Amino acid sequence: MSDALKQTVQEAFNEPACATNRAKSAADRKKGCAKPLTPGAAAGGCAFDGAMITLQPIVDVAHLVHAPLACGGNSWDNRGSASSGSMLYKTGFTTDLTELDIVMGHGEKKLYRAIREIVEKHAPPAVFVYSTCVTAMIGDDIAAVCKAATEAFGTPAIPVDVPGFAGSKNLGCKLGGEMMFRHVIGTQEPERTTDYDINIMGDYNLCGELWQVKPLLDRLGIRILGSLSADARYKQVAQMHRARVSMLVCSHALQGLARKMQEKYGIPYFEGSFYGISDTSEALRTMCRMLVERGAGADLIDCCEALIEEEEAKVRAELETYRPRVQGKRVLLYTGGHKSWSVVSALQEMGVEVVGTSVRKATDNDKARVIEVMGTEAHMYENMAPKDMYATLKASGADILMSGARSQFVGLKARVPWIDVNQEKHEAYAGYMGMVDLVRAIDRSANNPVWDDVRRPAPWDEDRPFAGHRPRIKDRCPVSGLANDPTDFED
Repeated sequence: MSDALKQTVQEAFNEPACATNRAKSAADRKKGCAKPLTPGAAAGGCAFDGAMITLQPIVDVAHLVHAPLACGGNSWDNRGSASSGSMLYKTGFTTDLTELDIVMGHGEKKLYRAIREIVEKHAPPAVFVYSTCVTAMIGDDIAAVCKAATEAFGTPAIPVDVPGFAGSKNLGCKLGGEMMFRHVIGTQEPERTTDYDINIMGDYNLCGELWQVKPLLDRLGIRILGSLSADARYKQVAQMHRARVSMLVCSHALQGLARKMQEKYGIPYFEGSFYGISDTSEALRTMCRMLVERGAGADLIDCCEALIEEEEAKVRAELETYRPRVQGKRVLLYTGGHKSWSVVSALQEMGVEVVGTSVRKATDNDKARVIEVMGTEAHMYENMAPKDMYATLKASGADILMSGARSQFVGLKARVPWIDVNQEKHEAYAGYMGMVDLVRAIDRSANNPVWDDVRRPAPWDEDRPFAGHRPRIKDRCPVSGLANDPTDFED
């Protein structure tokens, strides 16, 4: 790991806005938030993967992975981040380094040619170049290549120096935001600005969830000037420094970026969620209040309250038809970040009992919110092995498991329906209308008659009545006509 990367990682670990970090000693802060990974053992959620998760939803940018082919797997349809325009972000670009390229030192030349080819064929507003374990270990200087390519082709080539072995996926998310702060944010000026401009950070428009919230903002006259990175364009990231307020959806990943934006550009931020009726309303209230404090018209607060009253009445009327069908159902929630409390709050509004929730990737603020909405910390799980999850499902009498795709088979083994609430999901649950979709999914899963058949004992396990004697049959078989031996069948 280069000295520059080590310094960047250390700064990310020493985040002053993180309550968990502030509670540590100076020695513990140097150790970071997670155990560093080893080159070659960074399978799954590595730092490179985290950086791509954060930045790939910038839809008009070409995302070029400088690596052997296997590292380019994060491409078409690997995540459900939706776009209202360009689909270039779904194309997987890679330099496809071979052993010969590595041994002969051709990596940097191949990267330069790849950037030129992308610019000539696709004309993107920018090319993001991702470092990986292999190219970092052999010493390819992607920053120098990006600088030379930018000068030669006139298109910004942005180095994302976050190799997989730098740390966990969550660290990669942090460093991805850091790369945008260093190289992109503040590089373009918007054509116009208003007192109603906001940034939304840490939302990725999975299944189009942002589109269930944006109409509410449009009705209030609020414009999403900057986005990192829900349905974002490169210019939106470059112009984030001119927003009036930032909303932070996933604090554990991009809190450091929000703090730096506040310190450098004076943009205040707040943490909120669009999951559930109450949390959506609270996020809108906070956003409008902060915009008024930053110069927006005072009537914005009244408009916000009128909108909330109208939308809440509408969605609650629609939910009443489902309440008798879902009320009292028991859910085990195994997700992370802000969803560890925002989904709990949403479920409790419908009378659904949450028997436990995970606090993986959750900040102290997240954990405090869990305790606030659940009334206890007894049912918070830091991490849960599959066997422990199975035991919890059985012991708690849970009716539903809500988690990511990797846990679905535990639910099936426990004969419990499963609902995907993680990044791979295919339904949007944000905003007021998203709450209706979430409750409908619970009703559809928990009340599916197939589970009565699945949970019924197998025929060979059932107790069957025994009369105490074997019946006598006729002397001759009615089919074959052959005589039977009556001694085989005694009363």
